Amino acid sequence: MTKRIKSKYKINRRLGVNLWGRPKSPVNTRDYGPGQHGQRRGRKPSDFSIQLMAKQKLKGYYGNITEKQFRRYYREADRRRGDTSENLIGLLERRLDAVVYRMKFVPTVFSSRQFINHGHIHVNGKRVNIPSYQVKEDDVIEVKEKSRQLPLVLLAIESPERDVPDYLDVNLKKMQGIFKATPKLADVPYPVTMEPNLVIEFYSR
Repeated sequence: MTKRIKSKYKINRRLGVNLWGRPKSPVNTRDYGPGQHGQRRGRKPSDFSIQLMAKQKLKGYYGNITEKQFRRYYREADRRRGDTSENLIGLLERRLDAVVYRMKFVPTVFSSRQFINHGHIHVNGKRVNIPSYQVKEDDVIEVKEKSRQLPLVLLAIESPERDVPDYLDVNLKKMQGIFKATPKLADVPYPVTMEPNLVIEFYSR
């Protein structure tokens, strides 16, 4: 288990939000930063600070994405036609680990990455073990047959915490789903408000 996974809830407290909407998040009872200076009353945040926080919140939501990877997504979103912030959300939501998490095959984005790395996911009938793999429209994603009785999967499917979004067509009994369309920001069920426009401002300074 990586250091990032062990301290994932610290991200919540640092950002001051329940990033994944989980009932166990300590920010539900301690909505201040971690450490001995966490309760200090801060100054009014600058524009840079607001943009940075928006970037950290969006990047943190998707788990173990590095700054280098995240900047690469921004550059690709900026290169494409259309609204850059919507392009960015589309690229992030097309990551295989995000899709597997949205389909409720795993309980968290962190476990999704590990689940894929260990070869439990097939895309269009072929094993894919790269969490950052970009899923295409009409791709079929499924849990491989030998992995369908794993406690992790069964608990995730039965969990009432999350619903499957409309841009995915999922059969939980078969543990199979279809990525129907690249979502827009309004389609993505984030538990907190995301502001990709501020992320674009941060990188385009």
